Amino acid sequence: MNLHRDGPAVIAIDAGTGSVRALAFDCDGVLLAQSSREWHHKTVSGHPGGVDFDTTTGWTLICDCLRDVVGLLGNRDILAVSTSSMREGFVLYDDEGREIFACPNTDGRAISQADELVRSGMADEIYRRGGDWVSITAPARLLWLRDHAPDVLARVRHLGMISDWVTFRLTGQFVTDPTCGSSSALFDLPSRTWARDLVEACHLSADVLPELLEPGTIAGRVTRIASAVTGLTAGTPVVVGGADTQLALHGLGATKANATVIAGTFWQTTTLTNTALIDPQRRLRTLCAVDPEQWMVEGIGFLSGLSLRWFRDAFCPDAVKTAAETGQTAYTVMESWANEVPVGSHGILALLSNVMQADAWHHTSPAIVQLDISSPEKSNRASVIRAIEEAAAYVTRAHLEILDELSGGSLAAAGEFTLAGGSSVGKLWPQIIASVVGMPVLLSQTPEATAYGAARLAAAGVGVAMEPASHHSRRIEPIAEDHLKYNTLYSRWSQAYSAYSAAGKEASMTPLFTPPGALS
Repeated sequence: MNLHRDGPAVIAIDAGTGSVRALAFDCDGVLLAQSSREWHHKTVSGHPGGVDFDTTTGWTLICDCLRDVVGLLGNRDILAVSTSSMREGFVLYDDEGREIFACPNTDGRAISQADELVRSGMADEIYRRGGDWVSITAPARLLWLRDHAPDVLARVRHLGMISDWVTFRLTGQFVTDPTCGSSSALFDLPSRTWARDLVEACHLSADVLPELLEPGTIAGRVTRIASAVTGLTAGTPVVVGGADTQLALHGLGATKANATVIAGTFWQTTTLTNTALIDPQRRLRTLCAVDPEQWMVEGIGFLSGLSLRWFRDAFCPDAVKTAAETGQTAYTVMESWANEVPVGSHGILALLSNVMQADAWHHTSPAIVQLDISSPEKSNRASVIRAIEEAAAYVTRAHLEILDELSGGSLAAAGEFTLAGGSSVGKLWPQIIASVVGMPVLLSQTPEATAYGAARLAAAGVGVAMEPASHHSRRIEPIAEDHLKYNTLYSRWSQAYSAYSAAGKEASMTPLFTPPGALS
């Protein structure tokens, strides 16, 4: 991977929900080196759904990745670094720049506070102006601090999103950008700036808000302290990046003419618009895009990618072992098993992520249903793997249908869509998606699209133009016979999800995710 040691490079840091990655590219967009670490977030005792982001461990893992990549680059000059991260998660700091509170995007502790925002009508106002509900965004979490940690809230002097935190650790500068900043739900989308009145309504002074810079702007330079722990040269420019999905679209050169699915830990089914389009039925959400003249509308497959990682870790240790022995990935091994299973997974249904409904996004208790214990040759791991992949494809189809409705039918007229992200690397999952949706899927040559988008911005910040990764490695056509079957199976899955979700509520079963502020 590190074959040529001449010519400069740029580095992208991608702090995702389930892992952090550092990747180096040359100025032609060739991947030179990469390193990753999986991370896990700490649950908050006594507060159901509460999850903290461990900034100490997180920074250590980021430094490990950077040292790996810098070492692989050898003597190659590093022109700049840029950062990206999960959305919604944020960090609060005291007057000395110490982290005093941090949460990832999956934090759901602020249930009663989100309900308070719904009762007061503030949730409606936030969605109208900021394009997202209060379930996993900053307003309810800040009110949670008001109620449970007022001493912490009183000490807050700076606020930033997770990508901003990485930039701060590298440079000592407090800045944000519209793509990540807008995921706080403290933004006014049309003007692409902070809604200071919403911040103050959350009992926080607007003075704590970071400077707002557009992606591709130099935020600062690597400090000597950061240099000592990362291996980066002190003084290296750190360029503003932004939110993972929007940077992935930037990396791919996406346009508003097509839909794009970014399939990572979460799956984002997206399209770009020229206005701050807000879904009038409050199903999907809208955020600022990298281009200051564009916005992004998306539907989220909640932990669609992580679901397969869970199954790998819980039930497929032999796949991990085989992968290590053969140089494959565990997912490749698992898909080789599932590839022998017919459409419909022998009747097995995976009930995991629900179709997005921003203001009432209820995820049922995770279940694998319709197992036949008298038929182990059919009801086995291979069938469950395929069922998990089919479930993610059903959610994607639903989101594409909503996006097409909002776009007036233009996405269906385009006749194809793009798939990128880690889940696009295999062969089976993209084929399932194409056949479920009934449209050709264009597979990006750059599965690490978010990192590539950050790399493009790093290069732009120092005056170097990197072309988007707009070429596609494969075009997957839907299998007509399978699509006809999936039309029926998709309807059956939707009905089963609704029925099981209702039964789960009646029986007080633990859901996959309890969304704060969700309407019934």
